[in-house]
Amino acid sequence: MSIEKLVSKIIQEAVSLESTDIHLVPRKYGYLVQLRVLGKLTEHSTLSVKEAERLISHLKFMSSLDISEKRKPQSGSFQLDVNGIYTSLRVSTLPTAISKESLVIRILPQEIVLELPNLSLFQHSAHTLLAFLKHSHGLIIFTGPTGSGKTTTLYSLVQHSSNQLNRKVITLEDPVEKQNDYLLQVQVNEKAGVTYSTGLKAILRHDPDVIMVGEIRDEETAHIAIRAALTGHLVLTTLHTRDAKGAIYRLLEFGLKWHEIQQTLIAVTAQRLVNLTCPVCGDDCSPFCTTSRSRKRATVYEILSGKQLQNLLLEMDGKGGTYHYPLLKDVLRKGIALGYVPEKEFYRWVFEEEKEKSEGPK
Repeated sequence: MSIEKLVSKIIQEAVSLESTDIHLVPRKYGYLVQLRVLGKLTEHSTLSVKEAERLISHLKFMSSLDISEKRKPQSGSFQLDVNGIYTSLRVSTLPTAISKESLVIRILPQEIVLELPNLSLFQHSAHTLLAFLKHSHGLIIFTGPTGSGKTTTLYSLVQHSSNQLNRKVITLEDPVEKQNDYLLQVQVNEKAGVTYSTGLKAILRHDPDVIMVGEIRDEETAHIAIRAALTGHLVLTTLHTRDAKGAIYRLLEFGLKWHEIQQTLIAVTAQRLVNLTCPVCGDDCSPFCTTSRSRKRATVYEILSGKQLQNLLLEMDGKGGTYHYPLLKDVLRKGIALGYVPEKEFYRWVFEEEKEKSEGPK
């Protein structure tokens, strides 16, 4: 089999299984090909060193990377029509201690973005998030680990703003993950001087109604985002924190003042992408299960907004008592109780100490 056919075969099989990533992992006597399906790494095949090196060189060539450079990490991308689906593939290489390169391909199908009610496990959460879009200005923050579906949620919301609410939406991303004709998309390019902070400044002069910022990474970007939210723009962005409450602490670390947060923050959402219970396999569904299901995964949200948010801000500022609000673990427990979510998903996403508490003394 030619190297071109081998690359095409692996990518087509990964896309058909709805994989999010393809891993080429170096071993002492060869390479292991793994696919991340439903959040789990599964073994696909093995390759000889010679086959893998040729495959990596071919992928680097397709991604416009330096084929001869094997001592430094590189990243690039290319696009393919895979099984009738226009797909963007983001390639990343990493040199290892055994003088071989590891390569990972992130698969980003460019199909139509799903509506939020089709993404959320509970319709009430979806309707709540869509209601936030009616605000003319303010800041909405989404938190969660990598792979929890934050970008998909953001795309669904900004597309709804553009299509249903007739608003001008500009996105600032690093990189642009899904091309969308309904949005004006700007990609961060630090070599050209387009950082998150400089890009956001330029966007403010382009008369947007809604701004989507891929991530708040530094103090300057945080201050510009807050200024945008104060001056008549609805800003949607992400932060890497464990829960909704942690996002507020992160904003304070960026030097924002309490009154700025209270005036601008509409909602903070923590989310997780959970596997749903398979009607055939039950809780232990194989990634290769061929059961015809409209959804194999769904998103659960911890939403902090309104009076709950204001009361929590007062509590954190020392001006109120202890205040409780529905946490992510409570939403997960509800999904388990209703039979939508396997119990093991709770332990996969919730803190280890919660697992210890539920198991009791050993």
